[in-house]
Amino acid sequence: MIRRMSAITSLYVYKVVDQASPGVQTRDLVEGLGLPPDGPIDPGRLVASADYYDFFAALADRDPNGLTLPLRIGASMRCDEYGAFGLAWKSAPNLRGSFVRSERYGHVLGSAETYSLEVADDGLFFNLEKAGDGRPGMLLSNEASMAAVDRISREVSTSGFSPRAVHFKHAPRGDPSVYEAHFGCPVHFESGRDALRVSAERIDAPNRLGDETIVRFFDQHLERELASLICDRGLEQQVRRAVASVLSEGVPTLSLIAGELGIGARTLQRRLSDNGHSFQGVVDLARRDLAQRLLRETDYSLAEVAFLTGFAEQSGFTRAFKRWAGQTPRSYRLAAEKD
Repeated sequence: MIRRMSAITSLYVYKVVDQASPGVQTRDLVEGLGLPPDGPIDPGRLVASADYYDFFAALADRDPNGLTLPLRIGASMRCDEYGAFGLAWKSAPNLRGSFVRSERYGHVLGSAETYSLEVADDGLFFNLEKAGDGRPGMLLSNEASMAAVDRISREVSTSGFSPRAVHFKHAPRGDPSVYEAHFGCPVHFESGRDALRVSAERIDAPNRLGDETIVRFFDQHLERELASLICDRGLEQQVRRAVASVLSEGVPTLSLIAGELGIGARTLQRRLSDNGHSFQGVVDLARRDLAQRLLRETDYSLAEVAFLTGFAEQSGFTRAFKRWAGQTPRSYRLAAEKD
């Protein structure tokens, strides 16, 4: 069996460099990863996780403030820097939605890390699992990841977010009070997990409006869909409109859409069938129409368009779009720009 090498977004490399203390030499370390020291930064460009961990450890050893380097990196992160992942995070209605979306879409940051939710008393754990052998750079990376989740949670939540506790599998690399001062809560080391513990109150508080352009686009899209119903109020059109409104949460189920329309799932399925449609076929039409409109009318990256049309991977979106339109998304966009 061939084992795929785990990888991490090169965005993190540049964030590490940005937060290095003044005077610390970094160019040779970045070049050693095969990356241009001065950018450009492309979150979709990946580096082998083992190489990234060694880079991180080497830079931390050079930095006189190496203890706080991962915390500074996490604190510097913003949703917009994460590309499609950040779009998923900030366009959710609350942190629970942000965390759920990260489970589905977190792998765009690399195959080395995955996120999961675990129910706990009065809230949940937001767990990080990272591939690796526990080398020093991996521990630094885990600290930076938890600090970044803390930061972007504070960015989007209206609740005045702070975690109930932070957990790390590894032993403290220095004075634990440094970590507690940063996170503003108890920090537990050698706890068996890398996670933020979040209260139920914080997890369900509404998020701030993250991206007005996304909301505006979907409002306009739905208004056009509504206008099309003036002459055709068929059930298929209503289902397509309902599907389009929730695609960024993932592909909706029949029961979810039926609930949105105020009818039973079996009734919806039967009525669609009576009119020569299937639920999956209508979902495909909704995804196709939305994808084509996003490609024509926005400059979102292909990864972002894939997310907004309910795909967990850009490759899956590309295959589906070729089936729908007979060409790749990139070719479709280029042709639309020429018209």
